[in-house]
Amino acid sequence: MTGSGVLAAALVAISLSGCNDHAAGPVTRAAIVRTEIVQPRDRQASVTLTGEIQARFRTDLSFRVSGRVLARYVDVGAHVEAGAVLALLDPAEQRADVDAATAAVLAAESQLRVARVTFERQKALIASGFTTRTVYDQAQEGLRTAEGALEAAKAELGRSKDALGYTALRAEAAGVVTARNLEVGQVVQAAQPVFSLAQDGERDAVFDIYESLLFGDLDDSRVSLALVSDTGVTASGHVREVSPAIDAKSATIRVKVAIHDPLAAMTLGSAVAGTVKAKAQQQIALPWSALAAAGSKPAVWTVDPVTKTAALKPVTIAGYEAREVLIKAGLEPGERVVIDGGKLLSVGQAVTYEGDPS
Repeated sequence: MTGSGVLAAALVAISLSGCNDHAAGPVTRAAIVRTEIVQPRDRQASVTLTGEIQARFRTDLSFRVSGRVLARYVDVGAHVEAGAVLALLDPAEQRADVDAATAAVLAAESQLRVARVTFERQKALIASGFTTRTVYDQAQEGLRTAEGALEAAKAELGRSKDALGYTALRAEAAGVVTARNLEVGQVVQAAQPVFSLAQDGERDAVFDIYESLLFGDLDDSRVSLALVSDTGVTASGHVREVSPAIDAKSATIRVKVAIHDPLAAMTLGSAVAGTVKAKAQQQIALPWSALAAAGSKPAVWTVDPVTKTAALKPVTIAGYEAREVLIKAGLEPGERVVIDGGKLLSVGQAVTYEGDPS
């Protein structure tokens, strides 16, 4: 056989070999995946936020007169009883006013005695006809004026004594001092807040929450509370007040929860965790590993029970939790969903899974 004949035979052999390979084709094996039958179940979502324990009633205390601070007896954190003296102003000015008012009362009493004697004399003379009606009326008017002047002087004396008493700032109720805005030697004005007092008694847990939480379908207004520093210290409460306005800086709403029988460990300013629960409802929950994407939309892989092939099904997400994703729409109870092994699947690919009778 010539060289050209050998070459032609070789080309024919190669051509026939390629045709045979194409006819045989690659054999695709079924992908092994883990699946789960979709079954909605009752779920009760909860939300936990951190807040602060505050007094139900807080009072800003201030002097009712102006003056220079002479003494301060308490500091922030001090517990005081009702009526306890918190600070003193220099009473020199008020004492001078009391002395002046006392002198004015003595003078008014003296004038009243003279006016009374004069009136009694005129009263006796007019009965005997030895004085005129005009003089008698003047004496009677003088008596009334003197009586009025004495009452005014006594009222001024009382006001001066009250002002002297106001130089001592007293606690209106038992509680804890939470703020102080004065120092010894400082000149303060009347009605200027100098102390804040958190009154003993009822306590609130105060939370700043986002507006969207208020639109949730909550079970009720009950709140479970626990100290952040010691989760063993717990209490229950109910929502007492919801602010009608949104804070412009934080975009949150302040909610106050009344604490039922707070323990002694729940001191003012303690960080507290509050948990509320939503109403129980049936939801489909899948592991995070089941979530895929169809374009830009969320989806999951499902398995056709007849053909045992994979299909990508778009779903609507209701929410995300620590280990699960909640499905709102797109799946029906009884469908088989791929929960692991779906990353390399393609539409129409054959799959096999644990418990598959085939």
